[in-house]
Amino acid sequence: MIRKNPNGDFPVIDESAYVDFTAILCGKVIVGANVFIGPYVVIRADETKPDGTLEPIIIGANSNIQDGVVIHSKSGGRVLIGEYTSIAHRSIIHGPCEVGNRVFIGFNSVLFNCTVGDDSVVRHNSVVEGCHVPPNFHIPSTTAVHSDSDLNAIEQVTPDFSSFSEDVAQTNILLVKGYKKLHNEF
Repeated sequence: MIRKNPNGDFPVIDESAYVDFTAILCGKVIVGANVFIGPYVVIRADETKPDGTLEPIIIGANSNIQDGVVIHSKSGGRVLIGEYTSIAHRSIIHGPCEVGNRVFIGFNSVLFNCTVGDDSVVRHNSVVEGCHVPPNFHIPSTTAVHSDSDLNAIEQVTPDFSSFSEDVAQTNILLVKGYKKLHNEF
């Protein structure tokens, strides 16, 4: 469902993107080329700053937002998801937040008020908040990061994790094409 927010902002979706019919996109949301938005995703840009304005939620080209993901922002803050980035099933991205290019966010992870650098991997069931994850970092499953000082114990991404992230992104780009063809059949 595509709908406007109380300010009257409608999502802007590139025609090459695929948005599952069960997903809800509300308000000032910008979806780039070849993006896959899976079943039961909720992306809501509707809360405003005290002055009544809000910044957009932007999903970069060739990224995938998988089943059950929720993306929202507190008080009109911006959320940016980079290009070729994968947000895995049932994760929560709550802004203000910036996720770089070629990033993998694992199942059930929660990101809030943080920046995740390019080519990083946040594995499953992790919490990342209030910090700036540098590029090329690997955050293991079930890790909780609550400040920049918590990052000292985090090892950098290995090529194995980077190739996994690239494979997930490429697989979902193929899904966009397949679902776009099926979508025309309904």
